[in-house]
Amino acid sequence: MTRRTDVAIICGGLVLLVLMGAGWFFVLRDTTNTYDPEEKSSEPPSAAAATETAQAFLDGWARDKPAEAGALTDAADSATAALQAYADDLGLTKIAFSGLAVRGSSSVSGTTTVDFDVVANVDGGRWAYRSTLGVIQDEDGYTAVRWDRTVLHPELATGQSLVAGELTDEFMTARPTTADGRKDLQDVPSLTDIAGSIRDNADGDGGKPGHGVAIVDAAGTQVKTLTVLASSKAPAIRTTIDARLQAAAEKAVKNPVLDGKPAGVVALDWRTGHILAIAYAGDSGNIAINAVKAPGSTLKIVSAAALFDLAGLHPGSAAPCPDSVLANGQTFGNDPGVSPDEGATIAEAFTVSCNTAFIKDGFNHLVNDGDASALHREATEVFGMGSWSIGGGVGTRDPSIPPDVERGDQAAQFIGQGKVTATPLFIASIAATVAKGGFEQPIIMKNQPQARAPRPISARTAGYLRTMMKAAASHGSAAPRVGDLPGVGAKTGTAEEGDHTNGWFTAYDDRIAVAALVEGGSSGVDSAGHVVRDLLTAD
Repeated sequence: MTRRTDVAIICGGLVLLVLMGAGWFFVLRDTTNTYDPEEKSSEPPSAAAATETAQAFLDGWARDKPAEAGALTDAADSATAALQAYADDLGLTKIAFSGLAVRGSSSVSGTTTVDFDVVANVDGGRWAYRSTLGVIQDEDGYTAVRWDRTVLHPELATGQSLVAGELTDEFMTARPTTADGRKDLQDVPSLTDIAGSIRDNADGDGGKPGHGVAIVDAAGTQVKTLTVLASSKAPAIRTTIDARLQAAAEKAVKNPVLDGKPAGVVALDWRTGHILAIAYAGDSGNIAINAVKAPGSTLKIVSAAALFDLAGLHPGSAAPCPDSVLANGQTFGNDPGVSPDEGATIAEAFTVSCNTAFIKDGFNHLVNDGDASALHREATEVFGMGSWSIGGGVGTRDPSIPPDVERGDQAAQFIGQGKVTATPLFIASIAATVAKGGFEQPIIMKNQPQARAPRPISARTAGYLRTMMKAAASHGSAAPRVGDLPGVGAKTGTAEEGDHTNGWFTAYDDRIAVAALVEGGSSGVDSAGHVVRDLLTAD
């Protein structure tokens, strides 16, 4: 071996030692923090030094080395524990950082602030956000990350942590829908309040909570959702509402022929009592289920039933129809277009809606025999009048036909006036009872219990009423609206209220029973009749 070779070897070894020393220096610089917290400088570190320290800290975090990253902070134990909890609570499988940028320095706090982007693969998906950290230095120029929980996420506060999993605040409350589950009641103008009641009072099926990242407090209670990785699906509450008929009802109560008058309508499946549609328009609120209005001659369905059931009459029984009648000191007349007919029968009087005939027969066969509460009993015992619960916490106004009426109100009751009050819901139920041949209490929740009427309508009385209602529909007072619709039974009603009249109309076909009210309607057939027809043709 030559001297030159020896020198080369020696020089090479020295170079190697120098390089190894440099390597050891950088390794020690990356993993060991010699920052002295007792000698913190009021001068913030340079942008280059802050960036280098921030990068080293984030590199340790990215390599799942919480202790290594924590050692580069001014609170190694706290930082290490927090970084480990971050990984555990989020189900962290990978984390990467980019976009480091010095935001600025503060001579007040002696801190240089560095922003950075985070992309974390957590339980349920990929979460990206931007965070920040501060870098400080001591009097000797050694730097450290100033530890704070906001390094993990800028919105974290003392005592809070991050978790990935089910999001309780994303698990929406129950979602009331139409019967087919396709339409949210909340999105239907007339059903918004009803949807709120059902949502607050009924349980749904088939929901699932969302999945994502949230801030929780020390007790584990969710404070805020930071990201949704999988959307929640609210539990659905399927009601009896028919989406197609509801849409028709929403349109019907705004029929241009009504000229913007307040209107309300209800449609029932008369076989089951299921409420298929509830709609209203105008500034009077939901008069479809909450009106307290005299129903006019639509109540003659109950008056006729009382004459059949309690007085033993039949459609062919005499029911003279004079121009006017004096009863209890009051004079009652007929609506325009009703001609006097002293030889009329109950069926004929019903068909043309003669008021005087029903008052005369009511007095002659019921009141004069001491049965002043006949209508109340018939409505309660046969047609189910009472305090209904249609389900889902939805409130409805109860109809009223006062029993033991005071002198002067008896005559008015037989034609649906005086102290008699009803809603389209109740009148639709009356028509449904006739169509089915028995009472089915209206409900909007499929599994809601249905009250029973104390006694079923007799097949005889139901048959009489169906015949008379079909006559009224085909060639009587209801014919202008439904005379061309096969198999329909109907009854009109016009009730006086203050200085105006309200129009009523009820009808049934082979599936539904419908009733409508139009406040300020000149007559039932010319106002509410249009609303009912719209639903019958939609059905």
